[in-house]
Amino acid sequence: QVQLVESGGGLVQAGGSLRLSCAASGLTFGGYTMGWYRQAPGKQRELVASITSGGSTNYADSVKGRFTISRDNANDTVYLQMRSLKPEDTAVYYCAAKWATILLRNPDYWGQGAQVSVSS
Repeated sequence: QVQLVESGGGLVQAGGSLRLSCAASGLTFGGYTMGWYRQAPGKQRELVASITSGGSTNYADSVKGRFTISRDNANDTVYLQMRSLKPEDTAVYYCAAKWATILLRNPDYWGQGAQVSVSS
């Protein structure tokens, strides 16, 4: 049974930082492209960042230069370091996984989501 468990969400003031973690189990982590989506109220879910098994990264334009995705294959965990947070970053952030792909579209697996709230 595959599980993706997010942690690290919370409430932060604008300009602050948070780090999200996603611990994966039940899958061959090293073969998966991992990433983070987010969904704000009334908006579509959007891809924020992804990282391939080889370490290649991709970011949404809205977070480039502020967010950093990384992975620890030894501990089956993916991270999203978020800096210079803005109120518009407020959303539920979902961890996602897709086998052997460059682009993280239509993920095979989803986490349950972690709320990130940024106050102005």
